[in-house]
Formats: sequence, C-alpha cells, structure tokens
Amino acid sequence: MATTTELMAARIYLRAVFPVMKVVLADDPGMKKKFEGVTADIQFTAKDDAGDIGAFLHFENGELEIVQGYSENPAITFGFNSIAKMNAMLAGKPVLPKIKGLMKIRLLLKAFSLLMSLKILMPDARPKEVEKQRLKVKMTLYMITTALSQYNKGGDPEMAKWTAKQPERIYQMSVQGEDIAAYLRIKAGKSQAGRGLYTRRRPFVHMKFNGVESALPVILNEVGMVEAVAGGLLSIEGSPEYGGDFGNFMARIQNLIS
Repeated sequence: MATTTELMAARIYLRAVFPVMKVVLADDPGMKKKFEGVTADIQFTAKDDAGDIGAFLHFENGELEIVQGYSENPAITFGFNSIAKMNAMLAGKPVLPKIKGLMKIRLLLKAFSLLMSLKILMPDARPKEVEKQRLKVKMTLYMITTALSQYNKGGDPEMAKWTAKQPERIYQMSVQGEDIAAYLRIKAGKSQAGRGLYTRRRPFVHMKFNGVESALPVILNEVGMVEAVAGGLLSIEGSPEYGGDFGNFMARIQNLIS
C-alpha cells in the first residue's frame, strides 16, 4: 500500500505538474505543431491496495485538458503496478510502465516528447536558451502555486494548520518585465491557485522576481530567498513571517517531487 507521502506526491504530479503541459503546448511552437489536429486520450494509472488512481490527457483537435479519473476509450495507457513506480517515472527515473497502445507509434512518440518536456521542471535542469529559461520559470511558478493548493487540499497537517487560521489572503508571485504571474488564494483553510495577477484585493505577500535571470537561481536552489532579497534578485512585499512560511512550503513541494 502506498505511503501518505507517495499518495501526496502522486496528487501533486497528476493535479499540478500535468497541467503545466498546457504551457509547453502554448509556448513551444515545435510541440504545438506535433499535436495539431490530435484528438485522443492518453491515460495514466497506478495500482494500489487502497484503490487505484488515474488521470488522463484529453486532446481535442490539439487542445489539451487534464482530467482526473479514467477515460472510457484511451488510445494509449501508461500503467504502473504501484504508485511509487509512477512517481519515480514522472520524477525522471528509469522506470518502464506497461503500455497499452504500442501500435499507435506516432501518438506514442508525441506523448513521450511531451512527458520529456516536463524534465525542465527538475532542479538540475539548467536551460541555456533564453526562451527555455523563460519557459522553466513560467512552468515552475504555475506548478508551485497549484501544487501548494493541492498540498493543502490533500490534507497535509502542517499546511492545513497554516491555512486554517488565515482570513482571505493572496500570495502572489510575479516576474518583472514579463507576463509571468501566479497566485495562491487562502481563506479559512480553503485554497485556490490561479494564473496572472490577482486584482480583486491587494496581495498579503507579493514575491517579485527582478526578471527571468533573477528568478532562475532561486528556482534552481542556488540562492536562498534571504540571499536573493539581499542581492536584488527578489523583493518581497508584505508580511515577512508569512512570506517565509510560504517559501518553506514551496521547498517542501520541490523536495516531494524531485
């Protein structure tokens, strides 16, 4: 049976990491072209004694939607005999799933290329091209805010305790000079992630990166937040105490899926 940590990691992968595939399809012209006209479901499933879990990529004429659960007619299925093995493969480790739909070779190759694009999120991924650097920062901010919300919804005790005592608050992250922004909204224990700048109220904490180049060292864990602020890479507006808590939970998410 999967451990609580393995179940939480799987939740983060399926509900926070998979959705940033949309960013790849939108911002990477080559990847977008590969999926032009594709209509198919690509299923991921993992067995567990307490109950199997699954999610699938639903393509409709090239447009992607991430659906939790099971497709009625998947073109390809990646099956794992444990949640731990699914997590391991999604973390970039050499784990081979059982694949149904091997004869759909063209779609299978496209699926593998899209999965491989997620490796840019890994802590050791250091892209040199400017567009790839921008993609990494954008995907990371989108993923981490969604992951934090899922961490809370998944019932992590410390996160639940932290969110329970807060009134409505917005934790905003943005990159100066870019249209890259994401936020986490918390209210009395509930959480919701969103993309862009939240405009209905002033952020309780706003982490502003001074451009993509400034965001990268922080995302790559080469520079701590305190050092990043001191070096002018990052400015944090709002409560320093809660900003520190937010950063600590971010680090926990990154460790969970590394």
